[in-house]
Amino acid sequence: MAATAKKIFDFSLLRRLFYYVKPYRGKLYWSVFLAIFLAVLSPIRPWLIQLTMNNGLKSNAAVGLFKGPAGFIIGITIIQLFLLLLETVCRFVFSFYTSALGQNVVKDMRVATYKKIIDLNLSQFDKTPIGTLTTRTINDIESINDIFSDGLIPIVADLLSIVSVLIYMFIVDWKQ
Repeated sequence: MAATAKKIFDFSLLRRLFYYVKPYRGKLYWSVFLAIFLAVLSPIRPWLIQLTMNNGLKSNAAVGLFKGPAGFIIGITIIQLFLLLLETVCRFVFSFYTSALGQNVVKDMRVATYKKIIDLNLSQFDKTPIGTLTTRTINDIESINDIFSDGLIPIVADLLSIVSVLIYMFIVDWKQ
């Protein structure tokens, strides 16, 4: 008997899973938008730190109303605090939307699974152990929630942030 190779990632299953995402496209689009926005926002704070270190002690340094070295550092610090607050709020909303998306998909899948189980023949319950049905309806579907709240979308968002920081690093100084 030849052993079949186990698929690491099955795109057909992912496509079937995204059938349940269709009613919640707005949350998915907001999650993707926030992931891209956070990726663009991530290299700004290191750039501001670099700006502070390179130009902070120059006598003609200025940021808006803040003049001189001390004013420049205070101005950059205020901008960084604002960016930190903005990033915190965006990350919270991103986590909220991805978790809500996962919970909505899980709810719809559980309702569909429950309807399917109710429509089964009674002989199916004689042949199938109750633990198997319980495992399918609880544990396996809860794993799908992890795909949205802790898996696919947050991983893509983190990869986008890493790529944007790397692009920024290569733009600033590609020789080192």
